[in-house]
Amino acid sequence: MSSRIDAIDLSQSLTHEESERRILNGVRRLVHLRLFTAGLLESHTVGPGLLVLFEGLDAAGKGGAIRHLTSGLDPRHVRVVPIGVPSDDDLRHHFLWRFQESLPGKGEMTVYDRSWYGRMLVERVEGLIDTPTLKTSAREIVEFERAIVDDGLTLVKFWLHVSDKEQLARFNDRQNDPHKNWKLTDEDWRNREKRADYLKALDYMISSTDRPHARWDLIAAENKHFARVAVIETLVDRFVHDLERRGFDVPKAHGDDYLS
Repeated sequence: MSSRIDAIDLSQSLTHEESERRILNGVRRLVHLRLFTAGLLESHTVGPGLLVLFEGLDAAGKGGAIRHLTSGLDPRHVRVVPIGVPSDDDLRHHFLWRFQESLPGKGEMTVYDRSWYGRMLVERVEGLIDTPTLKTSAREIVEFERAIVDDGLTLVKFWLHVSDKEQLARFNDRQNDPHKNWKLTDEDWRNREKRADYLKALDYMISSTDRPHARWDLIAAENKHFARVAVIETLVDRFVHDLERRGFDVPKAHGDDYLS
C-alpha cells in the first residue's frame, strides 16, 4: 500500500537564480503579512499568531529553509525555537507541557525546528513509548492542535523529505567539511541506520495527525533550491487562506511580492 511519502516527487528542482528570485518575493510578501498581523500597518489590525513547525530526517535542510524563511523578518517579529531532548523537569510533566511557553501570542510568530512530533518519531523508534501510549499521544496532539487553532493560532506544519542516497551524500559532505562537521554526530549515523523504522513511524504520524485544522505539507527537499521556495510560497498561501477564513481583510501584495 503506497503512502503520501512514497508519492513525493523528489525529482523537482529549481536553479539557484530562480530560487533566489522567488524566495525574495515570498519573503517580501511574508514581511507584509507579518506587519499586518502585528498591527503595524495603518489599519492597526492585530491578527492571529503564526506557528511554523519543521520536521524532517537529519540533513533534510530544515536549518537552511528556516534561515531563508526568516531572512527578511525583523528579529523582534519572529522567534526561532530549536527543540531538543526533554529535560528532567520536562519529563515530570505531560509531553506537551514544555511547548506552552513558546507558543506565539496574537500578532506574533514562532518557528519550531522540530516539535512535539518527536513523541511519534524518536520516542517511538527508540522504544521509549509503547503502542497504546503512541495512539493516545496521536489523539492528544490532534486535540491540542485543534485547541490552539480554535483559540486563534495559524499552524503550518512542514515535513522535508530526502532520499536515502541524498541523505548519505549530505552526511559525507558534512563529515568532510571542517565548517560543517560540527553538525554531524554519532547519533545522526545511528538514526540513519534506522531509516526504515523512521519511515514507518512517519507514515503513521502523517495519517493520524493530518487534519483539516492542521494539515501536513510534505516538501520534496532533494533539491534545496526547490525546497526553500516551496516552503515560503506554501507558508504564504496557508497564512493568507487562514486570515481570509477568519474574516480578515488581507492587504494585497505590492509590486513583485509573491501573489497569493
